[in-house]
Amino acid sequence: MNNPLIYKRTDHINICVPVERLEEARLFYINVMGLTQKERPDVFDVPGHWFTWADIELHIGIEPVSPRSARHTAFEVTDIAASRSWLEHNGIKLYEEPLIPGRARFTFYDPFGNRLELLEYVK
Repeated sequence: MNNPLIYKRTDHINICVPVERLEEARLFYINVMGLTQKERPDVFDVPGHWFTWADIELHIGIEPVSPRSARHTAFEVTDIAASRSWLEHNGIKLYEEPLIPGRARFTFYDPFGNRLELLEYVK
């Protein structure tokens, strides 16, 4: 089986801050970093904020999010189904994530404990 993973771009980066500093982080990324806040889908059970940063998004969440960290980088791919099959074929455990309208997505961990997300925009 040939590797079907074809990456289009980095879609977003998710960083985390302590819950009591979430508003401070929001103001820092608006006032100091000059980012534009955007609407965050109402599908998550934890607070957070989304911003646009060049052609990617910055997502700010809180830790801890049990049992897995919310910190990750998300990559847009051209074929999410083929990507899923390839990773499963290679013994990678996949995790389903909350549904975000217009995005098919899942996460997994590399062998070194780094959480990664793959997604494809769908109509």
